[in-house]
Amino acid sequence: MYGWPLLVLCALLPATAAGSSGRSYPHRVVLDPEGKYWLLWGRQGERLAFRLEVRTNGYVGFGFSPTGTMAAADIVVGGVAHGRPYLQDYFTNADKELEKDAQQDYHLDYAMENSTHTVIEFSRDLHTCDANDKSLTDSTVRVIWAYHHEDPGESGPKYHDSNRGTKSLRLLNPEKASVLSTVLPYFDLVNQNVPIPNKGTTYWCQMFKIPIFQEKHHVIKVEPIIERGHESLVHHILLYQCSSNFNDSVLDFGHECYHPNMPDAFLTCETVIFAWGIGGEGFTYPPHVGLSLGMPPDPRYVLLEVHYDNPARKKGLIDSSGLRFFHTTDTRRYDAGVIEAGLWVSLFHTIPPGMPEFRSEGHCTRECLEEALGTEKPSGIHVFAVLLHAHLSGKGIRLRHFRKGEEMQLLAYDDDYDFNFQEFQYLREEQTILPGDNLITECRYNTKDRAAMTWGGLSTRNEMCLSYLLYYPRINLTRCTSIPDIMDQLQFIGVKEIYRPVTTWPFIIKSPKQYRNLSFMDAMNKFKWTKKEGVSFNKLVLSLPVNMRCSKADNAEWSIQGMTALPPDIKKPYKAEPLVCGTSASSRLHGVFPLPLLGCSLLLGSMLSAQGL
Repeated sequence: MYGWPLLVLCALLPATAAGSSGRSYPHRVVLDPEGKYWLLWGRQGERLAFRLEVRTNGYVGFGFSPTGTMAAADIVVGGVAHGRPYLQDYFTNADKELEKDAQQDYHLDYAMENSTHTVIEFSRDLHTCDANDKSLTDSTVRVIWAYHHEDPGESGPKYHDSNRGTKSLRLLNPEKASVLSTVLPYFDLVNQNVPIPNKGTTYWCQMFKIPIFQEKHHVIKVEPIIERGHESLVHHILLYQCSSNFNDSVLDFGHECYHPNMPDAFLTCETVIFAWGIGGEGFTYPPHVGLSLGMPPDPRYVLLEVHYDNPARKKGLIDSSGLRFFHTTDTRRYDAGVIEAGLWVSLFHTIPPGMPEFRSEGHCTRECLEEALGTEKPSGIHVFAVLLHAHLSGKGIRLRHFRKGEEMQLLAYDDDYDFNFQEFQYLREEQTILPGDNLITECRYNTKDRAAMTWGGLSTRNEMCLSYLLYYPRINLTRCTSIPDIMDQLQFIGVKEIYRPVTTWPFIIKSPKQYRNLSFMDAMNKFKWTKKEGVSFNKLVLSLPVNMRCSKADNAEWSIQGMTALPPDIKKPYKAEPLVCGTSASSRLHGVFPLPLLGCSLLLGSMLSAQGL
């Protein structure tokens, strides 16, 4: 009789203990703008552990959603009610109706409530094989959150009203140990009071001069500096190395990028040395790698290109955003480089309307890598991080790697791409690229809601398909991209001849009659696209020869530049290992207990033994 109250007391210990379960969480982010809801998390083998710290004395909700809404979501609700911790696994259907999950896959590890906050810690397997749960992978995850000032009643949780939100995260991005000193010097490259036009897309360019160093320095961390309130306005930032043959007069003013009146000096800035995307945090280089400054081949003048996304076309916006660079004279072993791979940004990148799925491929060809790496680094380069980039219709991106016709493990992927969340993915293990390898940046698009063609281009309504590879040691290869021939694409819709020589852009079609004197863009839009036609066109485009871009620094080119190549003959596609369902839930039923409960069980056992029971 004395054992049962003790068992109940032991079960409640996590709710009355102070602090936490003792587990460490390498990742931490605030989910709401007022700082009331904090998420901490960390991976433990094939499980993911979470800690929620929320300013409420009611329930706390957390989950994963394919769209960032309540529809078809995987949700957990927890808290402490009347001194008792609780945690319940739920899911929602397409109509956002909340239902208890028959398979409870979330395990409560700790819960605590004080006068202001509720704290709960729980864990789950990455892959539960429950149709109502979301598998957690390296792809972007749209987490949803909510809270209420009351705990759930018999009818379940009450509606959370405005205490809710969503945020895209990459939950499995490997944690990196901090190696920065708090007194590390830094410099900023920041725009000053840029007037943002009241149009959907603006690219603004400004040249800067790197501080003069008397000895070699390594940048070991880069952080975004985004003006408060402009977190959704500043979509991405690229930093280019420019020619060193300038004087400081080029620094006097900024200008809209890709504009006919853009200063000629901007045209020399072709080599990407850093990239940041919306939603991303600061980037820390690995301990053996840094971005070199102060040496003859290093950047002296740089161009900061900021993409402003203003879909509401707001007037009167003034921005002063940019990047911060932490540097040191304690240099690392290797200099970092960046390679832009994928599809050359061009109108020749075409996507038909009304397509629920359309695939584009940008090739970093065997011929380009054979020449560049064979000349510069025959033993290969080592990739340690990748940034994947597309625009609004992009739904998934994969960076595929081939060697001698055999597909290697994916370098990087995001099967749930979110245009509003882009950051470098650290690779779990560095991957080596050898001379003669192939890389394919594969992008999936959805244009079901579009009535006209989608073209490659700079606007967010246009599309891109790019990968930025951070690697070492640095070599003289800055761009490795491709584009399929436009005439082969136009033949699909029946175009026979264009006016030559080409004197206008976009160029004009001569025959057949139904397209005569139309630009190729107008002809593609005039064609009656159906889903069947779109699928056939997609198959054609993926088989076409591609025109190669294989570029060096300072606008130089490898000899292979401009030539054509065939897509690789893939003899052995890569097959990922099948997902393995977690066994932790069943193992807990067979004698494996969380440590606090195990201690209570031992204490309970000794008490019962002493009583002769």
